[in-house]
Amino acid sequence: MAVTGRCYCGEVRYEVEGTPLFVAQCHCRECQYLTGGGPNYFMLMPPQGFKYTKGTPKQFKRSDLPAGVTREFCGTCGTHLVTRTPDGLLVLKVGTLDDPSAYPGPQVAIQTADKRPWHLIAEGIATFERFPPR
Repeated sequence: MAVTGRCYCGEVRYEVEGTPLFVAQCHCRECQYLTGGGPNYFMLMPPQGFKYTKGTPKQFKRSDLPAGVTREFCGTCGTHLVTRTPDGLLVLKVGTLDDPSAYPGPQVAIQTADKRPWHLIAEGIATFERFPPR
C-alpha cells in the first residue's frame, strides 16, 4: 500500500508505503484532546516506509512522561499528522490522507475505558479497555 497525505493548509506533505500493522480507533483521553473530543482513527505503520515530501513538521513530546510519544504536526495550521511511539512505530492519522478510502475502517477500538458516551463503535469490531495483547 502506498498513500500520500498532507496537513490542512498543504505546507506539510508526506508519503508512506507499507502494510499497516494495525488499523484502529483510539478513545484515550490524549486522543480526545487532539481530535476535539472524538476518537482518533489511525493506521499503525512501519516507520521505514514514511517520509515527508514537503515542509517540516513541528514536534511535541511531554517532558513529564518517561516514555512519552512524539507528536508531529503542521506549525502553521496545527494539523496533527503522525505520532511516533517510543518503540519506533508510526501512528498515521487517517484524516490527513489524500484519499481517505485507503483506510479500511477500524479493526478494533482501543482505550475504551476513556470512551465518552457519544463515541460510536461499529458493531462487530473488537474492543479493549486499554491495548490488545501483543
